[in-house]
Amino acid sequence: MQRVHFLKDSFLSLDAFHKQIVIGTAVAAGVVLYIQRRRCHKVQTVPLGEGWWGAGERQQSEDDKIYYFEVQTSDDEIKDLHERLDKTRYTHPLEDCAFQYGINLTYLKSVASYWRHEFDWKKQVAMLNKYPHFKTKIEGIDVHFIHVRPTQTKQKVVPLMLVHGWPGSFFEFYKILPLLTETNIDIAFEVICPSIPGYGFSEAPHQQGFDSLAAARIFLKLMERLGFLQFYLQGGDWGSLITTNMAQMKPQCVKGLHLNMFMMRRGFKVLLSLLVGPYLPFLVGLSREDVRRLFPFFEKNVWTILRESGYLHIQATKPDTMGCGVNDSPVGLAACILEKFSTWTNLENIYLVDGGLERKFSLDDLLTNIMIYWTTGSIVSSMRFYKENLKGNLDNRVDSRTRIFVPTGLAAFPGELMHCPKSWAQIRFHNIVSYTFMPRGGHFAAFEEPQLLASDLIQFVRKVEL
Repeated sequence: MQRVHFLKDSFLSLDAFHKQIVIGTAVAAGVVLYIQRRRCHKVQTVPLGEGWWGAGERQQSEDDKIYYFEVQTSDDEIKDLHERLDKTRYTHPLEDCAFQYGINLTYLKSVASYWRHEFDWKKQVAMLNKYPHFKTKIEGIDVHFIHVRPTQTKQKVVPLMLVHGWPGSFFEFYKILPLLTETNIDIAFEVICPSIPGYGFSEAPHQQGFDSLAAARIFLKLMERLGFLQFYLQGGDWGSLITTNMAQMKPQCVKGLHLNMFMMRRGFKVLLSLLVGPYLPFLVGLSREDVRRLFPFFEKNVWTILRESGYLHIQATKPDTMGCGVNDSPVGLAACILEKFSTWTNLENIYLVDGGLERKFSLDDLLTNIMIYWTTGSIVSSMRFYKENLKGNLDNRVDSRTRIFVPTGLAAFPGELMHCPKSWAQIRFHNIVSYTFMPRGGHFAAFEEPQLLASDLIQFVRKVEL
């Protein structure tokens, strides 16, 4: 009995000791973080650099004119698509399987049937041309963008660039555009929405090395060519990194940066939060909602990233190999893209036979995005963007070591692949004007929840402007 009491007291002592270690570590970390913040008051910038992405040797002069562009199609293009859809060779699906192995093949057949017999591409092309499209040559390649001016003239007009990611396109923003440009509130936006080079109607780079820094520089040149000296930026996925790079390169031009995807991968503060957060979240700046979204960390974040990042490893290493197949088969392309729109909207969609796709999107909208990739043959060049950005350790790049000081608005959607608390975001973003826990929505915020994203963007801009 005496030995039992001794063991019990030992365990209690260890538990108290553990708590003391946790609290002591938290206090020490607070002192370190305070000193670091005191030292990091100076604004840093990322060098603009220069580049040439055209075919062959660099030209001495470049046509800087802006040309009107119209999305077009033809009967031959549609006939070729239909013939390929008719000749698709399918694999038999597993019994009682939804999206756990990827896209459900029975559902994929139904999508292909709709695509072949009901989807009207000519109608969708007319819809795409609802907004004015343009092209201009920058650093040797044609850059496509839409430019939408506000319908009202009495409000304060604010220039705004929206940047998409993969496997999305400029079309992701078609639902949010009216909410930003056809509004009766005190602020309206003049929106520029480009296609990342290698995506859709923007020409693919012909040289190796085109990464987010190159895209950021090209988009800064585009805004300058359009006559905008100061403007706002909004992005998710690759668009988040590109717009962040723009703010790092020319902070004097960026009045505000709004993101719906943001991550902090490493650092002492992050590690400390993971150790202390489940027990004493207030000591490391975590809210109850942060704790709910983060923990258990390995189950909700690490395992999810491992399960959902197989595509990334392929595209970051051998994109051309996988790209050959999906560039040649429309159904293969649809399978690749639709699976991402399912899972990245809601991770629980893997348990649904239809992947939950039509809960948030119409088939017409999903197929229109796919058709932008199909008709331009741009899926391979879009995949290469992963290779170019992940050739080396992303943490060693200059932009990863450069803080952001422009006013920043962060919209944390619950369906995003990994949650980033405000306390983590503050490590990089030193002027967070607004941080919002969004009530619903996932990775494709503008496409899924245009009203929520528009409202958060507008309240952020108001705070900056006032």
